[in-house]
Amino acid sequence: MADDYSYNTGEVKEFGVVDYVLFILTLVISSGIGVFYAIWDRKRNTPADFLLGGRNMSVFPVALSLMVTFMSALTLLGNPAEIYNYNTMFWWLVVAFMIAMTFAATIFIPFFYELGVTSTFEYLDMRFGKITRIYGSILLILQTLIYAAFLLYAPSLALNAVTGVDLWGCCVGMGCVVTFYTTLGGMKAVLWTDSFQAGVIIAGLLAVLIKGSMVEGGFHRAWEIANDNGRILFDDFNPDPKTRHSVWSMVIGGWAFWMHLYGVNQAQVQRCLSCPTVKKAQLAIWLNLPGLIFIVSAACMIGVVMYAFYVDCHPIRYGIIAKTDQLVPLYVMDILGDYNGLPGVFVSCVVSGSLSSLSSGLNALSAVTLRDLLPSWMLKGASQFKTTLISKFLVFFYGVLAIGLAYAVSHLGSVLQAVYTVFGILNGPLLGVFTLGMFFPWANRRGALTGMTVALGFLTVGWYSRLCP
Repeated sequence: MADDYSYNTGEVKEFGVVDYVLFILTLVISSGIGVFYAIWDRKRNTPADFLLGGRNMSVFPVALSLMVTFMSALTLLGNPAEIYNYNTMFWWLVVAFMIAMTFAATIFIPFFYELGVTSTFEYLDMRFGKITRIYGSILLILQTLIYAAFLLYAPSLALNAVTGVDLWGCCVGMGCVVTFYTTLGGMKAVLWTDSFQAGVIIAGLLAVLIKGSMVEGGFHRAWEIANDNGRILFDDFNPDPKTRHSVWSMVIGGWAFWMHLYGVNQAQVQRCLSCPTVKKAQLAIWLNLPGLIFIVSAACMIGVVMYAFYVDCHPIRYGIIAKTDQLVPLYVMDILGDYNGLPGVFVSCVVSGSLSSLSSGLNALSAVTLRDLLPSWMLKGASQFKTTLISKFLVFFYGVLAIGLAYAVSHLGSVLQAVYTVFGILNGPLLGVFTLGMFFPWANRRGALTGMTVALGFLTVGWYSRLCP
């Protein structure tokens, strides 16, 4: 099927004027929401308003924000490529979502909500002492900054290689815009921009999926082609942990991974704490679940139609692209490049994925640094207005730092899979120490610190041994 499109000619289709307009419009609207809430809430200069939206946010924007916070550009570009390169076992992740949301909504969120905290690490102080609190906070900051750097650089690199969008213009533009509106508008700006960006993400996914299915003569035809070539697989129950994706690794491993993100991760818990009641926080989690399932399912379906399109002419083998994370942008330009504006919708979708994750991360970093790391003398006697200014400065600082780190990771080569591994390495001990404190009353601070350190050590050594056998 690819023979009917530009792929076969070796030509690279580039953005048109309408595409750039849509791309820029996404950034402008996101910034405008931040400006609006900076003006609207100019008389509400309290940390609770800036970091938690005054703990009075409605369920709808919170649910949409929860949905897109970790459905980043890396997800939108990586999930279809995963299906394309391997098989549909990754689709089992939706089962992990269901289990993780159940635990988060019924156990973790009510627990943190009743504590009345701003940072989840305040609980670690109550349970295991100040050192454990600082330890956990530093791990979160390290993980979030690494993730933020790749959220800026990796999608920009992929889009630049295929669409001609300027690499550093895209990277710095996203970084500046997200820092701008998060600094100005705080949690309310983050939630409402996430809501807008959720709509853009859904529109972009649908545009690619619908057109891709039409090109193949229907999704059922693409499914048949993928099935005939071994890409449709749902019954791999191999217990070998070295299996790339099995039912066990996707359901059990995915459950633990996403339970951390929705149960104890600062970015997600902070969104739930912005709701006025625990019932509304729980409702927001349940409402975000169908959206999560849709996004992952749509990305997997795009992987199926993309495989059918390139079944006889793998782009990397033919030297059209260099990396698999460029597959989706190439596919989009091949099937949508002749339709003014539609490539722009998809790029806006990818950019929205990065912006939503970045804004949530910056907001969380500000809260954790303010509540957990700044020395008490710095905030002693400070007015709420001054504390809010410190919170805004922290958002600005971390935003600039993320842009700088994006430049640094540009020199590291292709380490995207390693970054996800690091993400898991740091998440595991954090979920473990929270679980230890909540469910094992006899555990003490020495056990908590020892367990976190040993877990980090084992996971790091295991990861390094795989990289350097």
